[in-house]
Amino acid sequence: MAERMKWIEVIMPQLAESLVSATIGKWLKKPGDRVEQYEPICEVITDKVNAEIPSTVDGIMGDLLVEEGTTIAVGEAICRMQVAAADDEQVAEQVTQVSQQNNAQQGSVTPVGHDPNQPMRNRYSPAVQSLAAEHGLNLQAIQGTGAGGRITRKDVLAVIAQGGQTGIPAHPSSAVSPSASPFSGLNKSGAETGISAREAVSAPDAGVPVRHSGIHLTESPKIPQIEVEGGGQGRSEYFIDVTPVRNAIARNMRQSVSEIPHAWTMIEVDVTNLVMLRNKLKDEFKRKEGINLTYLSFMMKGVVNAIKDYPIMNSVWAVDKIIVKRDINLSMAVGTEDSVLTPVIKHADQRNIAGLAREIDDLARKTREGTLKLDHMQGGTFTVNNTGSFGSILSQPIINYPQAAILTFESIVKKPVVINDMIAVRSMANLCLSLDHRILDGVICGRFLQRVKENLEGYNMETKVY
Repeated sequence: MAERMKWIEVIMPQLAESLVSATIGKWLKKPGDRVEQYEPICEVITDKVNAEIPSTVDGIMGDLLVEEGTTIAVGEAICRMQVAAADDEQVAEQVTQVSQQNNAQQGSVTPVGHDPNQPMRNRYSPAVQSLAAEHGLNLQAIQGTGAGGRITRKDVLAVIAQGGQTGIPAHPSSAVSPSASPFSGLNKSGAETGISAREAVSAPDAGVPVRHSGIHLTESPKIPQIEVEGGGQGRSEYFIDVTPVRNAIARNMRQSVSEIPHAWTMIEVDVTNLVMLRNKLKDEFKRKEGINLTYLSFMMKGVVNAIKDYPIMNSVWAVDKIIVKRDINLSMAVGTEDSVLTPVIKHADQRNIAGLAREIDDLARKTREGTLKLDHMQGGTFTVNNTGSFGSILSQPIINYPQAAILTFESIVKKPVVINDMIAVRSMANLCLSLDHRILDGVICGRFLQRVKENLEGYNMETKVY
């Protein structure tokens, strides 16, 4: 007797709290294709981030209700799928689980076989899921040492160090994918191509890189295709395809400059003492922390302390009111080969210089490796950019909408400076501020920049980074 089937609609999930719409970049499944739960069905474009929407159920792909390149609101149907009618209750439960994950943005689904004596046993972090999928490990066979029996990254690494022997052979039905959160990971440029974690466990010798469960790219960003006009020696111009990411950046930049009345100001800072302090500490810091102690971490600390004195800098325009944010979350502009992303250092005011240096290194590395999550891109209240890292001495940045201001730290250049009617060679740098003139005026921004200047020039050889 043939299995009774039922049609359901798949809706655009809310991948982040502030997300209200997304653009369908590419369909990964076509009508008639068999789709497994957690298997990606389409690629979507959000604010500067490419993400994949995984299926919440097992079924067969039906009609595609939205064409590629179309922007659709959260909650609207994007396609139809055919599922077994006998699984109605299971489908409802799966949809509910995924909805809860979307609202939480992070976390994992608790499997059916939940052990009440170990309440956290089957809740896996994204790092644990990725490691297990990469090495084809069965998480059900690993003993957890974390709270409530939870499996930690250290537990997985210990199994990997032992050659992946867990005592129980991995089986597709108990692989990492069924219990993994479909929204637990995010890859952008540089993401590996591959297959689903479920397929990877069942065929570990396929020689294909593992596809992590969750939101990620299907492939590394393609080099723009160039078409030659005229051909041969007579060509006069080139055409470069606009990628979805570049199109999203263009849309955001256009919104910023069209809605925000930009104003610009600059101040020169003597960072001679800062240069000497960093030179004194950088080698020991590198040995201790394993990362570079950059000028940007000192600059961020100076900015954070200045925002505390002038909290209006940490605000957004809301038409009939100005909203001043209590949390100081610094967005940090990080350039890749094909785009600029702005991951966020949350609660930057609660971190010392060393803590800021760790966050800078971690977020910059994740951006370039393509392992940022949506949460890393949310909640920024003020943006800083180290344009001096590529030699710039003066820039006029565009505000990171809807924030009130963006500050750039330019190159440190040795210049002759007059001090007490005497000429001395000092290390100088420019700080450039773009501001929303609806919220901020010259007086408050001038005082803010002066305070940043005082903070940076106040560093001395006794300054502590911890």
